[in-house]
Amino acid sequence: MNSVHDMGGMHGMGPIEYDKNEGAFHEPWEGRAWALIRSAGQFSRGRRKNFRFELESIPATDYLRMSYYERLLKTMLDRLQAGKFITPSELQNGRPDPGSPRETPRLTPAMVEEQLKRRGSLRRDDVRVPARFKNGQHVLARNINPVGHTRLPRYLRGKRGTVTRDHGVFNLQDTDAEGYSLGEFPQHVYTVRFDASEVWGPDGGKRDVIFADLWESYLERA
Repeated sequence: MNSVHDMGGMHGMGPIEYDKNEGAFHEPWEGRAWALIRSAGQFSRGRRKNFRFELESIPATDYLRMSYYERLLKTMLDRLQAGKFITPSELQNGRPDPGSPRETPRLTPAMVEEQLKRRGSLRRDDVRVPARFKNGQHVLARNINPVGHTRLPRYLRGKRGTVTRDHGVFNLQDTDAEGYSLGEFPQHVYTVRFDASEVWGPDGGKRDVIFADLWESYLERA
């Protein structure tokens, strides 16, 4: 999906502020929001759209105004309302709505620790898929412009790089135009090294490099 969320390499975003003592969260509420997202992520009804697709569908003006955790929290709350787990009035006042049908909670505080333990690696060790590329091989990131969600950044499309690591097999995360998964499509994911000059041209530092983890279908032989 080509939208404002894919802002890597875009101009006009201001300098990157580096703080060597920066913590994982700037405010306590960010940690609480992340904990809610991690613990409640799998609780939904029926077929659901890709979480990142919904995140990328936030209007550009709102997306740029919000902080990282604000965007994630909004997407989770929108999902909970769409799935009828909470009502707008419950979200507004923080109390159960007596006028709405209530269910036994599918996630309670006592369940959170066990839920988080089950969130292991998504690597498909149960699937045997031959690798098309190997370490040291030169590859070209395909120049594609999908209508749905993709993990291939715009600034890498059409650029040449070198495979440095094979992480194993994972399901493709891309979606269709409506945000639904294209299917499992298990394939290898590689770390690819790109020279900064290849990506940014003369403005790229001669000693700088970029590493990106890319699905096999994003790559071609160089």
